[in-house]
Amino acid sequence: MNADNAVSGARVKVKSRGIRTSAGEKAFTVFNYVFFVLLGLTTIFPFINLIAKSFSSEAAVVSGIVTFWPIDFQVGTYKYVVQNSMFMNAFKVSLTVTICGTLLSLFMTTLAAYPLSKPRLRGRKFFILMYIFTMLFSGGLIPTYLLMQQLHLIDKLPVLFLPAMVSVYNMLIIKNYFESLPDALEESAKLDGAGNLTILWRIMLPLSLPVLATIALFFAVQFWNDYFASLIYINSAHLKPLQLYLKELFVSSSDTFLRAGQDINVDAAMNTSPQAIQAASIILATLPILLVYPFLQKYFVKGVLVGSVKG
Repeated sequence: MNADNAVSGARVKVKSRGIRTSAGEKAFTVFNYVFFVLLGLTTIFPFINLIAKSFSSEAAVVSGIVTFWPIDFQVGTYKYVVQNSMFMNAFKVSLTVTICGTLLSLFMTTLAAYPLSKPRLRGRKFFILMYIFTMLFSGGLIPTYLLMQQLHLIDKLPVLFLPAMVSVYNMLIIKNYFESLPDALEESAKLDGAGNLTILWRIMLPLSLPVLATIALFFAVQFWNDYFASLIYINSAHLKPLQLYLKELFVSSSDTFLRAGQDINVDAAMNTSPQAIQAASIILATLPILLVYPFLQKYFVKGVLVGSVKG
């Protein structure tokens, strides 16, 4: 009995003492919190300012008194932007390019990553070096443009996603993930008579949902934010994506660009300013990508291999 009391007393003393941290560690922790809070605020404040401008009246925006809270709240600016045929056409083009580009790029990148993850592939090191070489060195802008011209892709929608279908960096990430999967899964499937494509489709891909979701998000953000390819290859106004539309929107020094190509709502045009329209356009252009994150977040932290191999 006395021994039990002594042990319990020792435990209480250990718990009461806890782990002591030095003054330097406490200062470092405080510095980290302050630094990351300030870093987060500097990132989010410009976005909040755009939101405030998009919901503020023309007089408040023009006078420059809008900071982080809307003044004379109104939603006419968003109605005006949504009714803009140029904006909606650019939005549809970007949506089409992002969906097609993400699906095709993920498909092609996965098909390249799976065989390169197998040591039994003959010439595997040579192919990997060739891929890495293209990642480090490229033919340049002019040869690429001439190639697109010879393929008759200039001023056509596929030119915005076909040249970027295979990303070497993303392919290496998927390849390394395939290499981390247990070989016992593939060996068991082969004993059951499954072929390589069946193993890839029914075993490897379901187990690789976290990395595939992450790479799909990388591709989606890349295609959605890209404007340089359209700036080089696209001439027709109806094929311009949203990011090129936003670039021309900000480069334009007057609001004539904002009023072009649509049947203007006179009341809305009189109550909006170019700065508010630019802010609302940016918010609407950013919103689709922000909405994708919550749906893919669960795959980033999900442990899909737990229990997949049993002894």
